[in-house]
Amino acid sequence: MARIVHIAIKVENLEAATKFYEMVYGFTQVSTERNGQHVSRHMTDGYIDLALMIYDSEDAPEAQLAGKGPCIHHIGIEVDDQEKYEQKIKVFGGSILSKPGAGALKYRSPDGIIAEIVAEGRYEEKKRAAHARL
Repeated sequence: MARIVHIAIKVENLEAATKFYEMVYGFTQVSTERNGQHVSRHMTDGYIDLALMIYDSEDAPEAQLAGKGPCIHHIGIEVDDQEKYEQKIKVFGGSILSKPGAGALKYRSPDGIIAEIVAEGRYEEKKRAAHARL
């Protein structure tokens, strides 16, 4: 079974975006981490992992995957068998963007949308941490 478990949004102001999702929707902060050329603030509502991302430069290759400026960068879909889904993505016209064996395997769908497939449970630890704080 596949289900959306993660949404990553490129933002221009990490603190303002954090406050917005906290105050409007009740999301709670889980972690803030540097990953390559961006900082990701992970938040949750108990179901979805929402990552607010701010890049060091809009010229970073990963920043360019979804285009310049604030936007939904990608969605994460949890799957029970990454290799099986990777093959299905290729068969049905998607192109793989990540290196083989990546924990979060990014791809571009035939219509240009960026997404990633992740193993079941990837975001469960983040959800548990948020619930423990409530």
